[in-house]
Amino acid sequence: MSEFKASGFSDEFSGGPDIVGLTTFTSPYYFVPPSGSTAERPSSPPPGMLRFNTDIGRLEVWRNDHWATILGESPNLGNQNVTNSAGGTGVRGVFGGGNAPSLTNTIEYVSIPTLGDATDFGNLTQTAYVGNGGCASRTRGIRGGGSDGGGATDTIDFVTIASTGDATDFGNLAGNQVRKQLTALSNQTRGIFAGGYTPTAQNNIQSIEIAHTGNGVDFGNLLAAAYGGAATSSSVRGVIMSGYASGTVNTVQYITISTTGHALDFGDLTGARYYPATVFNATRSVFGGGNGNSNIIDFFTTAATGNAQDFGDLATGSAASFGMSSPIRGLFAGGTAPGNTDRIEFITIQTTGNGTDFGDITTATSGAASFSNGHGGL
Repeated sequence: MSEFKASGFSDEFSGGPDIVGLTTFTSPYYFVPPSGSTAERPSSPPPGMLRFNTDIGRLEVWRNDHWATILGESPNLGNQNVTNSAGGTGVRGVFGGGNAPSLTNTIEYVSIPTLGDATDFGNLTQTAYVGNGGCASRTRGIRGGGSDGGGATDTIDFVTIASTGDATDFGNLAGNQVRKQLTALSNQTRGIFAGGYTPTAQNNIQSIEIAHTGNGVDFGNLLAAAYGGAATSSSVRGVIMSGYASGTVNTVQYITISTTGHALDFGDLTGARYYPATVFNATRSVFGGGNGNSNIIDFFTTAATGNAQDFGDLATGSAASFGMSSPIRGLFAGGTAPGNTDRIEFITIQTTGNGTDFGDITTATSGAASFSNGHGGL
């Protein structure tokens, strides 16, 4: 048997020898796959190609139509037999603030792979918020903007998702721009806040680095000033539904999260609406509910562009509800239908169909910020 040394083959662009026939590889040390940034991805990779993406710090594999991220950590939390508690298992969904029916600073959470009611998590840094945006990495959840009843705020705070406890100050929106009814999205490293109202509709997009506290910085602009929208993400792309811009709109647009710049046209929803909720995994974006207590659920393929397709219906139509996601399951919670509701229902993201009962939040609430440690941007 001959010895074949491959310690230098770590550059996916410099080429290497073709190995034909049955080959085995053993090493007491490690294997280093090809690596490069998102922009340096090969243009025509073979199915199954494995590489390390230096932008997101994760392995990814080409699945013949998109790059799928290979998760490096497990978001599982505790004992699967303890439902929706500190011992609950699986991806954790967290939501805070909102109108219940007066403004609240309460934070609650659920374990998305289980069924059952929400559990107390802690409190936001200030007394009450509604119309605030939420985003998250695998470890940290972020809430920004919103209204305290007396006007809009520029406050950003955060929690550690795997624990429970009160939120901690993170910083402020860019330029101390107070903002309510904004929307948010993220990948593992960067959070994005877009649009909002203060006291008129805004088109600003700004970003934060989730692992580091600090203030937002300018990213670019939406296609038009809007508020009451919603957003989803993959690890690469953010998809933003505009909401209300001098009238209810059906416009959907997108950004590339790792860069800066203005939003580009993506397509349209099946109908104009604002204040929907979103759930999403790495490949699919799902929008549900909206003004007029809509029960419509639409979906897109995040990596493509084009118009929405029908997914199914929510069991209870509502506006100002909030969504939380695992790679498999999406939850739609709370909202106005027309009064505040405490319901939570779920869908299986990669299929189509109607919402199914999951459990209840502790108090009927609308307009909360929400996030999870297993959404499609991670």
